[in-house]
Amino acid sequence: MSTDAAGPAVRGEADSSRYIAVAATSEFDELRQALRRFVFPMTAAFLIWYGLYVLLSAYARDFMSQRLFGNVNVALIFGLLQFLSTFLIAWWYASYASRKLDPLAERLKARVENGGAE
Repeated sequence: MSTDAAGPAVRGEADSSRYIAVAATSEFDELRQALRRFVFPMTAAFLIWYGLYVLLSAYARDFMSQRLFGNVNVALIFGLLQFLSTFLIAWWYASYASRKLDPLAERLKARVENGGAE
């Protein structure tokens, strides 16, 4: 049985140079920009929303402890809204990715598979 010791190393170098070629394309830049247009603002918005919750919990105890009904207070509602906003952002991202990112990624994938990025 014969083994090709240089095979994986050569393949790794080929994959690396192929990635570099793909990363230099305008399609790849377009894909990265589309991703960033969603991820950065959404991350900032969520962190601000979460920070508001933490700050209000620490410094506005009277407000957060106000009972709305039964044993449910403002802090509990804010906490539950954190979960809701997380799921909404995940749903919104999936929708955004299906509409904007996936078509760009498919075009780029087709180009790479057809050897067009080299």
